[in-house]
Amino acid sequence: MPANSALKFFRTCRCCESPRASPTRRTFLAAGAAAVGLGTIPAISRVAPANAQVGAAKPRIDVHHHFIPQFHVEAMMAPGRRAGAPPPKWSPASSLEEMDKSGIATAILSIAQPGVWYGNNVEEARGLARQLNEYGAKMVRDYPGRFGLFAVIAPPDAQGSLREIEYAFDTLNADGIGLLTSYQDKYLGDPSFAPVYEELNRRKAVVYVHPTTPDCCRGLVPGIPPASIEYATDSTRTIAHLVFSGTATRFPDIRWIFSHSGGTLPFLTGRFIRLAEERKQTNLPDGPLPEFRKFHYELAQGNTPGQIAALLKMVSISQVLYGTDYPFRDGAEVNRGIADWGFAADDQRAIERENALKLLPRLKAG
Repeated sequence: MPANSALKFFRTCRCCESPRASPTRRTFLAAGAAAVGLGTIPAISRVAPANAQVGAAKPRIDVHHHFIPQFHVEAMMAPGRRAGAPPPKWSPASSLEEMDKSGIATAILSIAQPGVWYGNNVEEARGLARQLNEYGAKMVRDYPGRFGLFAVIAPPDAQGSLREIEYAFDTLNADGIGLLTSYQDKYLGDPSFAPVYEELNRRKAVVYVHPTTPDCCRGLVPGIPPASIEYATDSTRTIAHLVFSGTATRFPDIRWIFSHSGGTLPFLTGRFIRLAEERKQTNLPDGPLPEFRKFHYELAQGNTPGQIAALLKMVSISQVLYGTDYPFRDGAEVNRGIADWGFAADDQRAIERENALKLLPRLKAG
């Protein structure tokens, strides 16, 4: 990017304060995306075969790993999108390089915020979701054992989401579905999302949830970007909405993963317990904690001693997963946080690998 644009990005990046991997040159194929009307799908550059192998020294499974092809950057940065600064440059090769450096065997790919839903343009959202899901599935095929996929959908478009869920699981063999914490003024407990959850519950799907900048809270504090406060807060909002709306109990077979150690949720459990007591909600006879404890939480940007301590007071080791937030962060950060905490060997192995294998058994064959 131009020097002035790069400087602006590194000052205002929504997820990080340091630059990441540089781009590789992409070539473009004429086939593949014409059917969705959004141009061509970039060819995925190969890396040396040695880099594409899973070695014994790379046991970790990263459940928070973004892929950001150029066509998605162009969509999210289109005029009127309010996407903020451009995301970091990314390529499949840079992901593999980072994975090898950080001891990661497999990364489960998910799209970056703000996703594919930019308002009410249903056809654009459907086309972009299909293009991204096919791109991610191609990475899974091209680098056996190195990648999985949380396919993107747009829940405000229930009909399109149901079609994409079917395609993602039955044709692309996706490992789960990726959602954002909010879609304009709708959080994940919104009743209009029920048809989508019925299908995900039927499939016992894994659903990974990533925060985004909420419509309510852009630029509230001068000099503090939304990522510094609102991402963690939006995770808490949507978890609370799922639980207090009754959605979590109504669809008990969905297996939820939330980013960043649950955001601010572990620090606010006392307030939520009090709220449930005051309301005497029949769907929460034992309060909200049993529901919070059923969810899974990954450690990207949630691995300081205070964050880990609060999370482990709320959930058991079995609910904690390894995540990096690449390319906004690298694995060194979470590796250091895990090492500094001093987990027992069995617990560390569970967090870094075994818990993910229980949720995503397909990876055992990788």
